[in-house]
Amino acid sequence: MDAVRIDKWLWAVRLYKTRSQAGDACSGGKVKINGQNAKPSREVKAGEIIEVQQPGIKKMVEVLQPAKNRVAAKLVPELMRDLTPPEEYERLEFMHEMKTEQRDRGTGRPTKKDRREISKIKND
Repeated sequence: MDAVRIDKWLWAVRLYKTRSQAGDACSGGKVKINGQNAKPSREVKAGEIIEVQQPGIKKMVEVLQPAKNRVAAKLVPELMRDLTPPEEYERLEFMHEMKTEQRDRGTGRPTKKDRREISKIKND
């Protein structure tokens, strides 16, 4: 197998849950192969660099081997190499921490006074 459609490959290596999501991402300009926008029907070969824009992170992967069928998560490293800079993962983690508020376990719901203090901190 020399080449496979990009939408199939993105689905096979589990970058997208469904093939239609992978195709929509390609059509929407969120997938680039070697710096150029890729249509869903574009064939991908070993050695090509793919940039995938996902919510909150821009992943870069190198194709090691084309695959038509979805593979087990353990086999994904045989098909692709992750070239995403560590700063992208740090930024994603930071964004996740900023979205959620942390409260100590067992403290219960915030009181009216607590809510006012939280509101002051958030607004200032």
